[in-house]
This record gives sequence, C-alpha cells and structure tokens, in this order.
Amino acid sequence: MIPLSVPNMCGDELENLRECIDTGWLSTSGKYVEIFEKKMSDFVGSKHAIGCMSGTAALHVSLRLLGVKPQDEVIVPSLTFISPVHAIIYNFASPIFMDCDDYYNLDVSKTMDFIKNETYFENGSTYNKKSKKKITAIIPIHIWGNAVWLEDLIKLCDERNIKVLEDASESVGTFYTEGNYSKKHTGTIGSIGCLSFNANKIMTTGGGGMIITDDDYIAEKAHYLVSQAKDDPLRYIHNEVGYNYRLTNLHAAIGVSQISRLQDFLKRKKDIYKKYVEELNKIDGLEMALLPKYSNNNHWLSILQISKKYPLTTEELIENLNNKGIQVRPVWHLNHLQKHLKHYESYKIEKASKLVNMSICLPSSSNLNEIDLNFVINSLKI
Repeated sequence: MIPLSVPNMCGDELENLRECIDTGWLSTSGKYVEIFEKKMSDFVGSKHAIGCMSGTAALHVSLRLLGVKPQDEVIVPSLTFISPVHAIIYNFASPIFMDCDDYYNLDVSKTMDFIKNETYFENGSTYNKKSKKKITAIIPIHIWGNAVWLEDLIKLCDERNIKVLEDASESVGTFYTEGNYSKKHTGTIGSIGCLSFNANKIMTTGGGGMIITDDDYIAEKAHYLVSQAKDDPLRYIHNEVGYNYRLTNLHAAIGVSQISRLQDFLKRKKDIYKKYVEELNKIDGLEMALLPKYSNNNHWLSILQISKKYPLTTEELIENLNNKGIQVRPVWHLNHLQKHLKHYESYKIEKASKLVNMSICLPSSSNLNEIDLNFVINSLKI
C-alpha cells in the first residue's frame, strides 16, 4: 500500500528516545519539552509555545482561555476535521457552521456577511439575532495548509469583540507572503494559534499539539491549565479545574528531531505537489486544487478535483486506486450534516458540498519516492 501521509522517521528520533528511557525522564518533565517549545516558537515566530498532548487538547484549552463559556456560540467552518467542533462542545458552547471558499477554507466574505447582518452588538459583545446567544469566538482553520486570508476578518472581529482562535494544525510551515501579515506564520495572527503533531502531519511527535501566542497572561494560564492547574505542586493544591494535557518528554524528543528536518519535509512536499500539477492537469477531467497566491503553502496534503469529464466518479476512482494499493480518501463529511451536529445553526453552506463531492486526497508523504509517485500518476491515466 502506498500510504496517504505517514511519518518520516530517519533522523535521530531513536537516539533521543533512548536518552529519555536511559535517564528515566519519560513523562511531562524532562529537557526535551522546553527545547521543543523553544524551537517551535522560534520557527513560527511566536513569543510563547506550550506543548499539549494533542491538537484537540490545545483547542479545548484555548477556547476556555479566550473566555468561551457554556451557552456561548463559536463560528467554525463545516468543512474541517471534527476536532475544533468537538472542542467547542467540550466547553459547553455551540458551533455556528460556515461555508468554505475555493481553497477549502472558511468563506471569509460569507462569515463577515453573517456577522454584519445576522448579529447585533450590545454592551461590548456580539449576539446572534436568531438564538440571542453571545458569539465569543471564531475558529479560522488553515485547511490542507492553505492560509486563510484574515486581514478583513480580524478587523471586524476586533470591532465586535469576537476572539480569533486559529487552528493551524495542518499548516505548520505555511507563511503569508502578502499584505500586513507578510512573513508571519499561520497561527500567529489571532489571539491564539493551535498546532498539531499527529502522525499524519507534516512533522510529528507521534501525538501532540501546541498552543502559540504572544500574550504573556494567556501563555502562563495555558501552562497552568494543561498541567492540572497546580497552585502548589508540592502539596497538590488545585484552585480550579485543570487538565492532564501536558506534552510528554518522549513526544517532545521526537519533535526536536523532526523540526531539525522540517525544511527538507517542506521542500519534498512542494516537489510532490508540483509533479502532480505537471502531470495530472494534462488529464481531461482532473485538476489539482488551487492554492492561495498570498502565502507560501506547506503542501501538507495534495488535493485532486474530479469533474464530469473524467470517466470515473469520485467514489469509483477512490475504489479503483485503493484496489491498486494506493491509499486515497475523500474529504471529510461536512460537520453540519453529522448526525449529532445537525441541530446546530449553519449559514448558506453551498460550495463546501460541491468540493466534498469532487475532491480526493492523494498520497503526500514527504518520504514518498519517485517510483511510487509515478505509479500514482499513471494509475490516474485512464
């Protein structure tokens, strides 16, 4: 099987892990946690980075840090992995689902239209006209590594006191190249950004995530909450609810090795995408998904779009490739259509449905070799 996206482990990961085992520093204490946090904060350009056990844990805590309370509402795209949606519900708040744009990202224009026309501003907060509930935050998600264009949205959210939590789980290595945020990494524009180092991401710690922020108070509070909210660690005094969400030294040890080779991973991902574009855009009915021109993309996953001109439907193509030993998958089922989420509000979702029906994710591992890459391409030439 040619996998979709798997870890690239060919550095000193094993050496670092052996050191953790030999010294006995396995859990949430140990030198690698702070080293990894410092290396990630330097790479993305944030003042603080707080390691967590997963990207989902980072999102859960971040929403609480931004003041999301029970019965509040949080704006989120429907086209996304379900993690940020569940993080909203973990905080006993409700999602409001939005459509996507041509890059599979949050449709900023529709979202701004919703804020301007379907909400009202009162006593320093924004409220939903329909539900009368306070809209406390919004989660722009940089899907596939595509940066969301945030300039106009950030300005409106500042005016309406809506906190911006960026989910940059899929976009480690994506930087803006235009506008006021040129040279800034995704996740560093809003109040808080969240990263993920799951095994399928561009770099991995096996499992892990990170909260990034420039705010000193948020960083201190985040560290406190993910470490079980210990007010007196010696006597185990806790004055509020915390979480066992801290990144372990074992995971961080892998991360330290991975980040040293991140630029190589990014280069290979870009080469894979370019080869797909060069070969597959020649085939009638196939085209690689567009990328934003205002950012330098990390090419986490390469997305193929299938039109009616192609002899196979999307589902038939997925089955055909899987039968040949090529792991491909469709885009996620839209969250506003999930059984347990249908009762939440959604707003003019149209393009997301179209993109889901015409898109598949192609093998994009940074260790994908040329022989396998050519096999994937040739398998699409029907």
